[in-house]
Amino acid sequence: MKAHCSSLKQFIVRKLGLSNKDAVHYILSGRVLVNGKQGALSQVLLPEDEVQADGQFIKEANKKVYLAYHKPRGIESTMNARIENNLLQALGFAQRVYPVGRLDKESEGLMLLTDDGALLYNILHTERHQEKEYLVTVDSPLTQRAVDNLAEGIVIMGKKTRPAVVRQVDEKTFNIILTQGLNRQIRRMCYKLGYQVQKLLRVRIITLDLGNLPLGEWRYLNQSEIDDLKQRVST
Repeated sequence: MKAHCSSLKQFIVRKLGLSNKDAVHYILSGRVLVNGKQGALSQVLLPEDEVQADGQFIKEANKKVYLAYHKPRGIESTMNARIENNLLQALGFAQRVYPVGRLDKESEGLMLLTDDGALLYNILHTERHQEKEYLVTVDSPLTQRAVDNLAEGIVIMGKKTRPAVVRQVDEKTFNIILTQGLNRQIRRMCYKLGYQVQKLLRVRIITLDLGNLPLGEWRYLNQSEIDDLKQRVST
């Protein structure tokens, strides 16, 4: 995560126009607070830090953004403006956010987008196997053998998928909880069993549910949802 500046002292020098010597005295005298606590000379400032000098805010916190989005079919899971039907166009959101994982163009359902680099890293680049849940409809009736194979794991792209939790919903629809995210994994698994996916809807990412969020709409996560996500990916 990029720091706002190299140190609190340098920030005070630049912001208040003080000399290095005066900035040191200013900070050591307790006149500078960072997030409500006395600041230290070499303290590194982050975008989310607040700084007060003599009781006045001289740096407001850059609050992180967390969005839940119900992606329709046809939208590409990219912020690249050069790609047609990208997330930038679909969201119409002014602040730069990034998708936590992908959902292929033909699929729909829950996407999580944020500018919180730490959360992005913890979900995407750790060895923890975070759950994602999907509702899948295929083109012909499911057999018990197919349901069992989906749960046990299927070899795709030269490797066997991890065991999954699978529950048949009706003749052609099943619910599946995955703990990995191989490229087009569910579609490839179904294809190996002789099925074509007709509809693929993601309904949950870790602790975040799609709920009744309308297709094509987005909303801010509430603090409880943010805290639950952070707690789950850090344990």
